[in-house]
Amino acid sequence: MVRVRFAPSPTGFLHIGGARTALFNWLFAKHNKGKFILRIEDTDLTRSTKEAELQILDSLKWMGLDWDEGPLVGGPHAPYYQSQRLEIYKKFIDKLLKEGKAYPCYCSGEELDARREEMKKKGEVPRYDGRCRNLTDAEQNRLKKEGRKEVVRFKWTTPVRPFKDAIHGEINFGEHQYDDFVILKADGSPTYNFSCVVDDHTMEITHVIRGDDHITNTPRQIAIYEALGFNPPQFAHIPLILGPDKSRLSKRHGAVGVLEYKKEGYLPEALMNFISLLGWSPGNNKEIMSQEELIRSFSLERIISRNAVFNKEKLDWMNGAYLKTLPTEKLLEHLMPYLKEAGFVKDKTDRIMLMKIVEIYKPRIRTLQQIVDNADFLFKDELKYDEDAVNKFLKRDYVPSLLEKVGKRLEALKEFEPQAIEATLRKLAEELNMKGGDFIHPLRVALTGKEVSPPLFDVIGLLGKEKTIKRIKETRKLL
Repeated sequence: MVRVRFAPSPTGFLHIGGARTALFNWLFAKHNKGKFILRIEDTDLTRSTKEAELQILDSLKWMGLDWDEGPLVGGPHAPYYQSQRLEIYKKFIDKLLKEGKAYPCYCSGEELDARREEMKKKGEVPRYDGRCRNLTDAEQNRLKKEGRKEVVRFKWTTPVRPFKDAIHGEINFGEHQYDDFVILKADGSPTYNFSCVVDDHTMEITHVIRGDDHITNTPRQIAIYEALGFNPPQFAHIPLILGPDKSRLSKRHGAVGVLEYKKEGYLPEALMNFISLLGWSPGNNKEIMSQEELIRSFSLERIISRNAVFNKEKLDWMNGAYLKTLPTEKLLEHLMPYLKEAGFVKDKTDRIMLMKIVEIYKPRIRTLQQIVDNADFLFKDELKYDEDAVNKFLKRDYVPSLLEKVGKRLEALKEFEPQAIEATLRKLAEELNMKGGDFIHPLRVALTGKEVSPPLFDVIGLLGKEKTIKRIKETRKLL
């Protein structure tokens, strides 16, 4: 059975790169009817936080990436927190020490730094010089009595082997030499390369799907697999995600934590769809795909070996496409938390009116937050005018007179519906011999405070007679 894992460190929010790694593992497991395991790599005690862990779990749950084993759900290979697996690591550390495949090292940080600097001066690659590799028992006892802290180093004895990657093919580091690296720190916690090998073996992981930045770790891990007598899993390293300028993806490119996308009003299914296409292709140029289609189509063979480019505009377009397909009632359900947080919705808010607002804005928004930002004038009593729009459209000589005439015509209307409103105002524009833009733009700014809005006659109908007349009068006082 296919068994894959996502193993985040709880040292910060779940970003787009991590979310894509989780998604690819999840899709691969679902496609192959396998298991998706979540493991928390929290051995960095100084940087790991409970807050970060909860944020990661919430991010995965919001995206719909449910796990078969791991925190909150348990499983046959518990515990799923590295900080709770120290006894398991100790057992395998002891095995390597006993077999002479690892050894204690008593070199201090200052001594190691000094030796590396010396190597640099000689033009050599700075690396551990094996000083403690062959210490006698007496020498070890003397160093212990001096109070020196002890780490455990892996004894590298074999050439660096090439390995087969499911995405990149054979990867060969050639003549590159690795030094004897640390596998157990002085505080008793394992290093990443050691703990993930032990965890992946004991949790029966069959495929390790992770980012390209882990490729250089793989030879070390393969050496540990061989030293412990384990069969390595199949490795698949996913290319990086870059910004539009081809630099490493960062916040300045619009890449933020997954829950920030939720806050901004993106749908989880749209974000899943978008992230899936960062470095993977279904092979048919199709872009809008349901979760079921993604699962059915996904394979490691179709992961692209070159770096992917994050395009925020494409994410916005895709989210807008998802919003357009939602039934109005469903879209309103998604919107309600945003409207409530903004203070726009109260217990007595007219739901029919809300449905009309959603219906009008549905084809015009790309995120749920945009309704809050763009339709605020429909909910607030006091209007906030856009200064540029005021200067552009309201400071024209004819505007005060126009607003007065519009106010009188609308006040005389008995049926305050969009069709009647449109007929009345078009007739007035014709009587005044005014172009549509010269007539509509100032009126739009007077009623919405904005230069852009849905069709003006729909807006007036939504505002209602009382609020429309009031805003026209208030705007006239400002001019």
